[in-house]
Amino acid sequence: MTPKVRIAIEEADVIVGYGTYIKLIQNIIRKDAEIISGTMGKEVERAKIAVKKANENNKVVMVSSGDPGVYGMAGIVLEVAAQEKTTIPIDILPGITAASAASAILGAPLISDFAVISLSDLLTPLGKIEKRLELASQADMSIVLYNPQSQGRIEPLIKAYEIMTRYIQPDTPVGIVRQADRVGQTAKITTLKNLLNEEIDMVTTIVIGNTATKLVNGKMVTVRGYDITK
Repeated sequence: MTPKVRIAIEEADVIVGYGTYIKLIQNIIRKDAEIISGTMGKEVERAKIAVKKANENNKVVMVSSGDPGVYGMAGIVLEVAAQEKTTIPIDILPGITAASAASAILGAPLISDFAVISLSDLLTPLGKIEKRLELASQADMSIVLYNPQSQGRIEPLIKAYEIMTRYIQPDTPVGIVRQADRVGQTAKITTLKNLLNEEIDMVTTIVIGNTATKLVNGKMVTVRGYDITK
């Protein structure tokens, strides 16, 4: 998180968020702050609670992992606030999304154009995800995969692998980062052909390089075109 986000959390009267994320920031929440946590799938409900609490003259923080505008809660809160016709100002505080965090851990694989695609089909039809993967793979961009696989959802990653291997060379560097910038972080660089052999779950971020990506002293680097010999 950024220092600005940390200050907002420390000053909040009410903290609303997914239970897992609340636990990650427990040590910086005010002891007298009200905490409202919930489960996955109750995002709209939490947004409505946050707006209600703000309307009661509380300083409210809606917690979102990474950046709230990247697969986060910012959009839902804005929609709910508009529906409720609230005039309370809403500040969206940017954070560090998993793509940026994983990229920094791996080296510099996103130094040029890249695409970010979530493999979660809970809100996006699998067919639309497949089309996006197809086009991104053909465009020779680095690709970041969010929410790649869970115990009950393995088909999207297998499908993604099938699509990407049609257009991307099997020896293309691939970075796999679990728990980026959290306790228990692990990172590994492999190749596209070995992707499905790795341990992958919902806290894993996958970075697939492009034709300009190579290994430099054990780090993934996508060469942008600078002449470093001069």
